[in-house]
Amino acid sequence: MRRRRLGRTDLEVSILGLGGVTICERPQEEVNEEVRWAYDQGIRYFDVAPQYMNSQELMGPALKPFRNEVVLACKTLERTADNANRELDDSLNKLCTDHFDLYQLHAMTTEEDYKLAMGKGGAIEALMNAKKAGKIRYAGFSAHNEEIALKLIASGLFDSMLVPLNFVSYEAGFGPRMLAAANEKGMGILALKSMAKTKLIGERTHSKCWYEPEDREEAIGLLLRYTLNLPGIAAAIPPGDAKLMRIGVEQAAKNCEPLHDEELTKLKDFYCTVEPLFPLEG
Repeated sequence: MRRRRLGRTDLEVSILGLGGVTICERPQEEVNEEVRWAYDQGIRYFDVAPQYMNSQELMGPALKPFRNEVVLACKTLERTADNANRELDDSLNKLCTDHFDLYQLHAMTTEEDYKLAMGKGGAIEALMNAKKAGKIRYAGFSAHNEEIALKLIASGLFDSMLVPLNFVSYEAGFGPRMLAAANEKGMGILALKSMAKTKLIGERTHSKCWYEPEDREEAIGLLLRYTLNLPGIAAAIPPGDAKLMRIGVEQAAKNCEPLHDEELTKLKDFYCTVEPLFPLEG
């Protein structure tokens, strides 16, 4: 699998990553096999968080044989420095490592999140101090709110961002401003929800997806290529569904080149009546 440099960092990530949601609540032996499979496919970017149920406890032992050969990213939902420090140390212990390659403020969504995490005594202080102490190499954030993401980018304190970037939402206007601002700063850009279609309609068809994901192989390939060829994108994390993850890996291995005009037209035809998962606010 192809790899790309993550912005101005010295990290090289595979164009697809394995997310912790994919492995949570599964037997350890099965998780060991899943992680080994991902590694054998060339995946070198693994993303996890305390909020993904027992994914940390499972990923730590499974990833241990390959830890020094991969980029390991973790997150914190804590907004104060003291709590973020405690959670960081707990995550390091559970993941059987002495450092994270990337540690991120998780799900920065509201103005309150921003004020608490970025203010005096906020979680940002924990990340900056952890960087100096060697507990983390780079600092990032994840966000589903474009306005908050833009404020975090403008702070100049982050090396990367993890945000939703998918065809339906991007074509509707959600994403271009974030990409432009992050690229101007030289930040690494990681994509969530690249295989998303729309908001959940009816009952879940995929138990670990809170939105409606694409499950047609051809469409998955087109969606991944669209996202992976947006300006500055280093990698994408497929949905937290093992079957969809494997389809994504297969499609990315086949082709990750930019879409041709007729392929872009096909995507537009597929989703012309679909409501964006992330509409513009206001």
